[in-house]
Formats: sequence, structure tokens, C-alpha cells
Amino acid sequence: MFSKQPRLSTLALFTAMISIALAAVTNTNLQTTFPTASSTTNLAAVQTILANETFDGEMLQWDRSPSTCNEQAEGADADAVFLLFDGATLSNAIIGPNNGEGIHCLRACTLNNIWWTDVCEDAVTFKGNGTGTVNGGGARKAEDKVMQHNGPGNVVVRNFYAQDVGKVYRSCGNCEAQFARNSRFENLFVEDAGVVVGVNGNLGADTTFISDSCVKGSVGAKGICNLYEGNDNGGEPTKTAGVPDGVTCATSGIRTTDC
Repeated sequence: MFSKQPRLSTLALFTAMISIALAAVTNTNLQTTFPTASSTTNLAAVQTILANETFDGEMLQWDRSPSTCNEQAEGADADAVFLLFDGATLSNAIIGPNNGEGIHCLRACTLNNIWWTDVCEDAVTFKGNGTGTVNGGGARKAEDKVMQHNGPGNVVVRNFYAQDVGKVYRSCGNCEAQFARNSRFENLFVEDAGVVVGVNGNLGADTTFISDSCVKGSVGAKGICNLYEGNDNGGEPTKTAGVPDGVTCATSGIRTTDC
């Protein structure tokens, strides 16, 4: 005799099918072509994603209206498009040009297949203790930083494309509260950047590791890491080195040709 198996309700089956379908279109592999959105959702205020919630942007462009971009002036949570609380996940979104802060992660967060078409001040800021994870996606036209790391946690970036940016990542050089921050980058493709990462060699010393990545254009072999003497007084940090030192910044498998 076979035991009778419980049957899924119609709603539960439909929900499972939708979850599978959404998972199938979340491409977190390395991509070097920016997607084109079918339409834009203009938000009057920041869109909040609560703790442990997930939000699928359906590959639409998400932006602010009126614009909150104020060139390189430091913005706040209210100037972002998305504000993620602890454990929140955002997937499949294109962030437009009319915002000052892109995405703010208050603690741990996950960003899957997120694209920034024209970065204003920062694309994403990691603000609190926890691990910020970026899987796939890309950013372009950032005068300064793509990823700003202000909190004491970790940042892990995989399969990310950056084009025409100042820095892919910066550990805050002059925050009022300073920490030793850890970051890891795997399988990046970087074209025409000032530098890939900027980290602090003092303040307990950051650690960053960049592996199996292609760095082309104006960066070249010498533009992988900038090391700084960070401070907590708001002053401009002093650059102390422009190459990996193997301690604060270590690399493996970096290519500048044949990418």
C-alpha cells in the first residue's frame, strides 16, 4: 500500500511556480552588457525592504522623481532608491541616474543582478555590521565610488562589471566611527577605472582580496589597490601606496589582457 501524499493547495502551487520562475531569471553570472529596461518606476520616496524580506525588481528601471542627485555631495538614506534592513535581498533591478545614493544597506544584505546606469554620489553604501553580498550586476559612469563601505562588517562581491568609474570599492577613509573592514572580490571585469579598491592600512588595518579578475583600460596592472591612512576627523585621507602590499591588499589571478 502506498501512503497518501498531501496535496499542495492551488495557492501554494502557484506560489511555488512563481518562486521557481523568478529564480530562473536572476542571472548572477558575470555579464558585460548593460540590460535595457522596458519601463521606469519613479519613486517619490525611498523604497524600504524590511528585515529578511525579498524584493524582485523585475528588471525594470527604478529611480527617484524629483531627482535626489546632488553631484558628489554626501546624501542620506532619504536620497536612496532602496533602503534595505538586516537580511533583506534585492534582485533584478536597474537603478536609474536621478538619485543621489542608489542603495543603502543598514546591516547585512544581498544584491542579486543589480545594475546602475549612471552613478551619482555612490551606487551602494554598506552602513552597519553584517555582510553585504553583491552577486552579478554592474555599474558605470561613477565619478567617484561605486561601493562605499562605512560599517564594521564585510563586503563580498562576485561576478561584477564596472565601466568608467573612479573606484569600484572604498573603505571609508574619514568616517566618525572607524573600523577594520574586510572585503573580497572574485571574477570582476573592470574597464577604465581610477582604481579597483581603496582601503585603509591603519585603524586596525583593512583586508581585501581580489582574485581571478580582469582589469583593463586606464587602470592597468598598477591600479588594483590604493592604500590610505584613514582618519575619524573628516579630513581627506592620505594615500600611502598605489600597489597591493600583500597584507592589507592581496591579489591572485589578475589579468590585464586576454580577458
